[in-house]
Amino acid sequence: MCKIREATEDDFEGICKLIKSKEELFLVYPVGKYPFILSQVKELSQTRKELTVSVDENIIIGFANFYNYEPKKSAYIGNVIIDKGYRGRGLGKEIISYMLKMAYEKYKLQEVRISVFNENAKALLLYSSFGFVPYEIEERKRPEGDRIALIHMKKNRSEA
Repeated sequence: MCKIREATEDDFEGICKLIKSKEELFLVYPVGKYPFILSQVKELSQTRKELTVSVDENIIIGFANFYNYEPKKSAYIGNVIIDKGYRGRGLGKEIISYMLKMAYEKYKLQEVRISVFNENAKALLLYSSFGFVPYEIEERKRPEGDRIALIHMKKNRSEA
């Protein structure tokens, strides 16, 4: 049975293991450097809020957090990832539900935002099922130089 909870420093190595390729790191954390290592997770812990893990019998199988936090206004849900072996079981839905609950109940945010690359159809469909709607498209470049669209989405508390 999976459990969602606040991450501790003991979880950081398990969080690193979630990222299995350079491409996956780009999609989850575009400014990260592959391989995703402990120092990068430690840096995230200093600059982000509510580092959250999904755990199955002490194995880290999911991760998410908040960034660009503006007290009582808004924050982005970031670095959302579910281990490949656990995808398709509704765990993405569970971690997003948990993050929204934290946003609205603990942080009293009026708006929650999330960004996803255009090619990640499963994430786009998941986020839209929660009521997130696109509000901006930003052109980005892959490490190889190819163009890709980053779709910024938002959900207002009044629509929760």
